[in-house]
Amino acid sequence: MHHSGDSLLGAKALVAERSWRHGAGRERRPGSTGRWGSRPGTVGGVSDPARSIENLVFTYAELIDSGDFDAVGDLLADAVVGAIGETGGLSGRDQVASLFHATTRRHDDGTPMTKHVTTNLIVDVDDEATSASARSYFTVFQSVPGHLPLQPIVAGRYHDRFLRDGRTWRFAERRFFIDLVGDVSQHQLIALPSTE
Repeated sequence: MHHSGDSLLGAKALVAERSWRHGAGRERRPGSTGRWGSRPGTVGGVSDPARSIENLVFTYAELIDSGDFDAVGDLLADAVVGAIGETGGLSGRDQVASLFHATTRRHDDGTPMTKHVTTNLIVDVDDEATSASARSYFTVFQSVPGHLPLQPIVAGRYHDRFLRDGRTWRFAERRFFIDLVGDVSQHQLIALPSTE
């Protein structure tokens, strides 16, 4: 099944913008640590640029799966977030955090009960090591006892850009494209657009 990232992200962004304007997701969730770097949106302390960028990409997956959407907002605070092929998108900690608060279901344990697996990561760092780009695949697995047996529910691609401030790298842009959609009934709080 093929699904356009534009229509999914457009639907998610519309819900997130409405939620953000009404104040949803602006308060830091209990247990959210903001510990992912020397300032919001960074993972510091690693001298190898490619490894630092890998850490940012994998930290995103870890934060989503832990249900810490405020920390996701921190991680992407300086980035433009949208579908591959778009020129605009969401930006700023509050808008990004609100996107996930408004669209992603958290279960009784406070998590989405998912595992975001990021693979095929290709990192390209510029000669001055001040900017970089990356491409990767993602597959989201989910298991919800009594509702959904373990299975892949979504697969697609990320196209990312990064900038370096001093020794610290941060996301400057994150673009998504969703290639495959399965049973997202236990994952999404909004109905996905029809794929037919």
